Amino acid sequence: MRLRCEEGRILPGCPWRAVYAGREEMNEAATLSLTDRFRGCILGQAVGDAVAAPFEGMPADAIYYGFGSARKILAKPPVDELVYTDDTQMMIGIAETLIALGGIDEQHLCDAFVGNYDPGRGYGPGAREILEKVAAGGDWRELAKHIFPGGSLGNGAAMRAAPIGLLFHGDLDRVEREAERSSVVTHTHPVGIDGARLIALATALAMRMSVFNGKRFYAELMARAKTEEFRYQLSIASRLTLDDSVATLGNRLEADQSVVTAIACFTSHPSSYVDAVGRALGLGGDVDTLAAMTGALVGAHLGIGAVPGHLLQLLENGSKGRDFLLRLATDLLETHQRHAHGGQK
Repeated sequence: MRLRCEEGRILPGCPWRAVYAGREEMNEAATLSLTDRFRGCILGQAVGDAVAAPFEGMPADAIYYGFGSARKILAKPPVDELVYTDDTQMMIGIAETLIALGGIDEQHLCDAFVGNYDPGRGYGPGAREILEKVAAGGDWRELAKHIFPGGSLGNGAAMRAAPIGLLFHGDLDRVEREAERSSVVTHTHPVGIDGARLIALATALAMRMSVFNGKRFYAELMARAKTEEFRYQLSIASRLTLDDSVATLGNRLEADQSVVTAIACFTSHPSSYVDAVGRALGLGGDVDTLAAMTGALVGAHLGIGAVPGHLLQLLENGSKGRDFLLRLATDLLETHQRHAHGGQK
């Protein structure tokens, strides 16, 4: 397979499709294989996360005036290598647990988080404290309950939940249950849990729709949202047009100020990875998580061919880098196929 990068050169041996100076070539969603979609989701998250990571915490105007438009940044990131953050590292832990067990076991997942933990990836203070104390012998159940009053309502459980939607995309009830189980290791507040549930559900719905239908998409999410905060946000997002700003939905680390924002970035541009992730990137704030969640959703819908090839080439490729993520997506798909054919659950 060949890749045309931005300059139009042909590069051999690349397992993704072509990108021309911001204009993507992609298969129609209706013809995509599950392999395309699984890889698109996993790599779409990693690339979105990594390309936005240098701008985390920056206001939108500082990004624009300092580095140019989101499309310009995506065409030529101002770094030599794209390095993902805790968002993708914790997503890897979810996928590894699903592959190993066929579902979420909270203790196994916590062990995976601790085993993968790299403080240099930009973990938030709550997750960092939980994982470091668990590594020292602490009980994640007590830590997650008391790390913040009422438990964490941040977007940390949501940012890692996409693999659940991939694996169980044919069973939305199970997507909900497994997402909730994946959350409570670090997030026990209803808003934090609901955020994870909604990203996992949105991933499953993006997988299931050959042709995107925003009305059906939002109706399903609103019917399954458990908290008033998210029902309200989804009702607003469902009425937005391309001329409306998604910034009113939020760009902060609280789940109800970021999860629906990422969903709206996807639904505003369901046929373009660059436009959807670019919209998230242009919002500033908790931009790596916004772009990670958006990238996972659009990748699940459009497949790996929608993720710009030059960004995939720039993505880190160490022990758990690009090649590992491709294998992870394949292993997760094989797990799905075993279950679909009556294998062990």
